[in-house]
Parts: sequence; structure tokens; C-alpha cells
Amino acid sequence: IRNMANRKSLLVLLFLLASWITFTVFKNSTKIWTALRLPITLHHWNLVMKSPCPEVPLHPVVSSAETELRIKRITGKLDQLIPPRPFTHMNTTTSAAHSTATILHPRDAYCRGDRLDVVLEGRDHLGRRKEYGGDFLRARMSSPALKAGASGNVTDYNNGTYLVSFTLFWEGWVSLSLLLIHPSEGASALWRARNQGYDRVIFTGQFASGTSHVDTDCALVLNSSTELCEYLDAQDQEAFYCVRPPHMPCAALTHMHSKNKDVSYLSKQEWSLFERSNVGVEIMEKNVISVSKCNRKTVPVKKKCKFGMTSTIPGGHVWKETWNPVSCSLAPIKMKECLTGKFVYLMGDSTVRQWMEYFKNSINTLKSVDLHESGKFQHQLAVDLDKNINIQWQKHGYPLIGSLTYSVKEIEYIARVIDRTGGEKNTVIVISLGQHFRPFPIDVFIRRALNVHKAVQRLLLRSPDTMVIIKAENIREMHGDVERFSDFHGYVQYLALKEIFQDLNVGLIDAWDITIAYGTKSVHPPQSVVRNEVNILLNYIC
Repeated sequence: IRNMANRKSLLVLLFLLASWITFTVFKNSTKIWTALRLPITLHHWNLVMKSPCPEVPLHPVVSSAETELRIKRITGKLDQLIPPRPFTHMNTTTSAAHSTATILHPRDAYCRGDRLDVVLEGRDHLGRRKEYGGDFLRARMSSPALKAGASGNVTDYNNGTYLVSFTLFWEGWVSLSLLLIHPSEGASALWRARNQGYDRVIFTGQFASGTSHVDTDCALVLNSSTELCEYLDAQDQEAFYCVRPPHMPCAALTHMHSKNKDVSYLSKQEWSLFERSNVGVEIMEKNVISVSKCNRKTVPVKKKCKFGMTSTIPGGHVWKETWNPVSCSLAPIKMKECLTGKFVYLMGDSTVRQWMEYFKNSINTLKSVDLHESGKFQHQLAVDLDKNINIQWQKHGYPLIGSLTYSVKEIEYIARVIDRTGGEKNTVIVISLGQHFRPFPIDVFIRRALNVHKAVQRLLLRSPDTMVIIKAENIREMHGDVERFSDFHGYVQYLALKEIFQDLNVGLIDAWDITIAYGTKSVHPPQSVVRNEVNILLNYIC
């Protein structure tokens, strides 16, 4: 009985204690909650304001002033690579015929895997030694019968001497090539001319109101005293302008096309450097070597290609029309199985639109969806409902060069598309920028790349499992419209792009190196190149 009484007394005491605690907590709930949350709030604030990695803050907001500073910094680096090289006569410029390329330590036969070095001594048309570098060169080795090729690595000693290094990836007869695409004086002239004006390409915008249509001039920069329509991306401060047609609102802009304007920032003397006979001239005539296996040990098995691997120059080689990277291996991937359940967003120019066509031709169950747009730049969507595959291509924002009229009713910048993408492990984003930016000052391209970088950075913070791939631009026709579209402009953009995206966990598909290895000469590479680029993508994501 006594034990029972003690138990009851203990229960009463516990009940009273619990009641008092509940009352106290309830009474001071606001204070306690604030006390509990305060350290978390302060910690969060400190993390935002004092991140140990200021380049990648928790909420990356890059002010326009900081963006301008980065544009200036990157442009400054490029200026150092391409110093002014004025010339008074063609005879003082680099001559492919008079320059000498000498193989170091030549042998009758070489072994697969060896490095072969060539020293180039630049000379002018009078045979005099060049005292400075800056020539735009392209080194390539190839075996046409084997459908094999690879780029060479060119080191500029800035004194007229260059070291060209080839890695002998395969056995057989190998041809060595070293092209003088532009002498340093030509590269310098192109760089100066490029950054002088925005008007080498003129755009025509079509405004529609009811049954009437009016065409007006449009551009990235318009020097006009008439009223202008400004199409501004407020977040990134990128703008495009059109002359406003009378009695029509700016929102009535519906279509666009472009044409080259009869304007040049090159002098008559400078133009002589870009005559067809002076562009892409071979320096190493009839240089063929023999490469053997030499009974060397089997090459160790390389790891499968994935994000974050260090890129090399060359990045790989082509063998029997198949790309083989240096630092990793590409496995054959079953495309349909790999893409099952995935959303693939292809954003950019027509070189990545080629991927869209390749996907549609390769997966017979992929059905195109009519989005009721017209023209070559129309938004494309293809789906496989059974396998839950969704692939779409979307053009990038202005500038978009095209002689055929295209719709701009839904045109937008890639950064905004990325910002509204949720992202997750089954989301794949491929970005391709470059070809349409070549005719304009380099700050236009750098600004766009930086703004896309910021958008990708925000995406990876909210959805770190999202797979983002940057496809570098590829080489194109060598002899067409050099001032606007020379590969020299593309190479400068290629360097800037790699500089800008090097701090993010994204995949790089080095189409520049790949197309040099293939020896392509078209802005739209052949199917064999597209197939191998897509195979790299599939290895990255599956």
C-alpha cells in the first residue's frame, strides 16, 4: 500500500513539473524560437558575406561593374597575346616559302607513342629572320588511308621561333603539316579591325501591325538620330536595337534577317595579307614519316571519360574516323538506353542543332513535336513518350546571323533559359556559342560567355547534379570572308571560353581540337564528327 502511495505521489509531481515546463515554454515561445534561430541566421549571413571561396559565393550576384572588370581583364590578356604588328610592306611579313621547319633528331623510323618535335624559324619574304612571334599557325598530322588525324601543339617563343610537337598516336605512314594561316601582321590587323566596329553585319527587323509590315535597321549598336527600340535584358544588361517604325510599337517586332555590310576596317595594304594565295599556306612540304609499333608494352587501360578531367593539347586523335581521347577512354554507349528518362536541352548555334538532327535520325522512336514556328532557326522538340526522352534545341539570343528570315517572337538569351530550368540528375544542358559572334568586337562574346557562366553557376548551386556541357566552336572554311569569319577570331573566342568556364564542374567537348584532327573545312562538320561529339556527350552522362 505504501509503495502504491509513493507511486501516486511521484506521478502527481511529474505531472505538475510537466505542466510548469509547458506553460513556461508557451509563454516564452517567441523568445526561445528567436534564440534558437539566431545563431543559424547569423551563420548563414556570415557564409554569404565571408565565403572562403569568393569566386563561388552561396548566392552568386556579379555586379555589372565586376562584369565590366572581368571583360577588361580577359581582353587585356588577349591583347598581350596579340600585340600590334604594323608593317610597311608585304616583304616584311612572315613567308611560308622562306620560313624553315626542321625536325629535331630525325630518324628513319619512329615508334608509336613517341613525341616528334619540329623547330620553325620564321622568315619574311626577303629571307630575313623574324624577331617576333604571333603567327597564326595550325599543326596537324594525318594518315588519309587510315582515316586518322591529330593536331600538333605549337609553342610560340615570341622571337620568330616556334616549337611544334606531335604525338605519334598510330602506326603507318604519317604526313606532317604546318599551315601559316595568317602571319603575325595579319593576325594583329584582324584583331585591331575586329574591335573597331559593330557594323560589319547589318540586321533588318520586320515589324507587323495588322496587315502592314515595315522593315527597319537593327544592330547591337545603332548610330541613329531617330527613335530606337531597345530590347534589353535587364538582369545582364545586354541589349539589341532597332529603328522604331512610325506609328508602330516596339513590341511589334516579329522577324529578322541579316546581310554583310560593305564596310571594312582593314587598310588596302592589310587586305593583301588575306588574298587567297596568302591564307593557309603549307610550310612543311612533303614531310612523311614512318611509325612502327616497336614491340612496346601494351598501353595501360584508361579510365572512362567524365567531368573534371584535365584537358591536354592535343586532346586526342582520330583513328578510322573514331575519336580517341588522350586522358580517358570512350565506351560505345547505346544511345536510347542512355537517354531514357532524360531531358536534354541543346542551346546555341546551328553546330549544336546538328546534334538535334543526329538524335532524330538515330532514334527511330523519337517523334518531332510541331511548335508552330517556321524558318531554319525554329525551336525544335522531339520526344519518346515510352522511354521518357525529351530533347530540344533552342537558338541563342542576338546576334544571330542569317540571310534567311527567322522569327524573333520568342527569342531569348541562354542565361534566362538556364535560370528557369530546375535541373536535376536527369537534366542535361549543352551550350554552344561562337560562330555568330566572330564579326563583332570581342567584348560582345566575352560578356555573353560570362553571363552564361553566371547562370550555370546559379543552376549548379540549386541543382548540383545537373549535367552541363560546353561545346567549343569548331574550325570552318579557311578562305571565306576572312575579316568577319576567320578561324583566328574563333581561336580567340575558344581561348576566352576555356578561361571563363575553367572554375565550374562542367564537361568540355573540344570541337576545336576535334575538327582540326579531322581536317574539316566547313562551319557544319560532317556526320562522322557529329557522331563522335555526341558519343563524348553520352559517355559524360551515362
